[in-house]
Amino acid sequence: MGTREQNINTFEEIRDQYIGPMGSPERKDHDRGFELFMVGVSIAQAREAQGLTQEQLAKKCGIAKAVVNKAEMEAENVKISVLQNIIENGLGGRLQLSVQF
Repeated sequence: MGTREQNINTFEEIRDQYIGPMGSPERKDHDRGFELFMVGVSIAQAREAQGLTQEQLAKKCGIAKAVVNKAEMEAENVKISVLQNIIENGLGGRLQLSVQF
């Protein structure tokens, strides 16, 4: 039985092809969006790990359930003070920010 040469690309090669190479404006936009997406995912995972509903977390933080939902689904449109409230007062974590140039 003959062998067939396969054209296999790495994840990085595919990402460069479809999103843009590292340092390009398209890649920077994508990476920024992904980081904000991960903030929301992290909040949802921490909430679920503690056995809390969005409503219960909201009550602990003194905010509306819709605000918790927005933080989990659209973190880029949430104030830092709100994220800090949810993470620190509601989930017992600590929000850390980093600035890079």
